[in-house]
Amino acid sequence: MIDLFPIVGPILRSFDPETAHGLTIKALSSGLMPPVREKDDPILRSRVFGLDFANPVGLAAGFDKNAEVVDAMLRLGFGFVEAGSVTPRPQPGNPRPRLFRVPEQGAVINRMGFNNEGLEPFVQRLERRQSGGRKAPGLVGANLGKNKDTVEAADDYVLGVTRVAALADYLVVNVSSPNTPGLRALQGRDPLRTLLGRVLDARSACRLAKAPPVLLKIAPDLTDEDKADIAAVALESGIDGLIVSNTTIARPAEIPEPLRGEAGGLSGKPLFAPSTAVLREMYGLTGGKLPLVGVGGIASGADAYAKIRAGASLVQLYSALVYAGPALVLAIRRDLAALLRRDGFVSLSDAVGADHR
Repeated sequence: MIDLFPIVGPILRSFDPETAHGLTIKALSSGLMPPVREKDDPILRSRVFGLDFANPVGLAAGFDKNAEVVDAMLRLGFGFVEAGSVTPRPQPGNPRPRLFRVPEQGAVINRMGFNNEGLEPFVQRLERRQSGGRKAPGLVGANLGKNKDTVEAADDYVLGVTRVAALADYLVVNVSSPNTPGLRALQGRDPLRTLLGRVLDARSACRLAKAPPVLLKIAPDLTDEDKADIAAVALESGIDGLIVSNTTIARPAEIPEPLRGEAGGLSGKPLFAPSTAVLREMYGLTGGKLPLVGVGGIASGADAYAKIRAGASLVQLYSALVYAGPALVLAIRRDLAALLRRDGFVSLSDAVGADHR
């Protein structure tokens, strides 16, 4: 694949971040990005929550909120792509500006507020790719959120499951965005138990021959009690996995003023250490019984490998693409395979949680 990002990247970064993102989605929708031709290294294959992944490198939610470019992104070399977050009704999100680059730290701050077109366009696009016969190889997840003004949050998640379960390879219950008021309160033991129970009941009611796995996406900003509660509820509920983690409301000292004062979630390199620490804790709290997806600050094969050794069966990235471009995906795949072989692992699965042994 010819890497045009050294030319295109600076042009995109001359626009404000949200405009640049919109232009990127349009370019991908138009088929302007050449696909990756390099086959996946067999050492990267794994089976996680009943699904077969050709490689463990996924695109995190937030990039393709409206399921417009899932196949275009899969063709860039991702093993899986997570579309969303999608809410039942369309909503504009928070006022602009709401997306900020922090280039010196390889970071991004966002307070988008679940801006998306709503379930109907999202579902229609997934239906078209199911019937169109041009699906790219790889898996597609759907990240579900709630509308800002919904009082009974579970109703929105249940509706999302009902509409999307037959169209996505896996579903994600997102209760960890810092940009929807009250959302993170759903991570408490009792609200979470109720929510997950209703979501799983909704999945069962779909009566599908192959029900999609249900994952829970959690925040990095959790107390020890929060983490213990989430682990306990996740194990007892019967969900299929955890995504660790969403963005952080913390502001490390290296984030410069005035950006440090911008509200929203911080992602990118400064999130790597805290999100990996939470990942490691959740692996321990769940006894390695629940597959984990490691997200937060991944910008290299070494970063992905560290997440896997800490307990992740799969990894996701997004913010690093802003600075490194799509060639990063293939670079991570190659470097991760080399690191696994260097340390004597026969497969990726053998390395999961290696730091705990």
